[in-house]
Amino acid sequence: MAGGQEVGKAKPDAGWLIDQQVTFIYTRDLAAGSSFLSDKLGLERVLDQFGICHIYRVTGTSFLGVCVNREPPPDPGVTYTFVARDVDAAYKVLSGRGVVFDGPPRLSKKFNVYATFFGGIENYRFELQEFRDPVWPRP
Repeated sequence: MAGGQEVGKAKPDAGWLIDQQVTFIYTRDLAAGSSFLSDKLGLERVLDQFGICHIYRVTGTSFLGVCVNREPPPDPGVTYTFVARDVDAAYKVLSGRGVVFDGPPRLSKKFNVYATFFGGIENYRFELQEFRDPVWPRP
């Protein structure tokens, strides 16, 4: 298959259903998790929920929260992906801040993405990715 296929369009009235998106991940050390998100990734902390969860802005409408109110799972089973216009530039900046990647960015022909992976909080897996598929809805 040369590229992905569009799977559907949102209904015109669906915009009121969801305004923002927050994903929560869990850690044993809130200070270390928060430091990773702010100092290493450069995200802005927008909310401190009673010293239990810190929520960071990822984009104008998406957020990532790190919390200590439950144990982190041994195998989270999810990859948190940051989509970037220029993965090579982002890789260089984040590497300079001390983010340790699994390796340099590379092209996945199977998914038609250019990406690299890294850890940083507990066993969570993060990805820095650039879609190469023209069907992907760019901002």
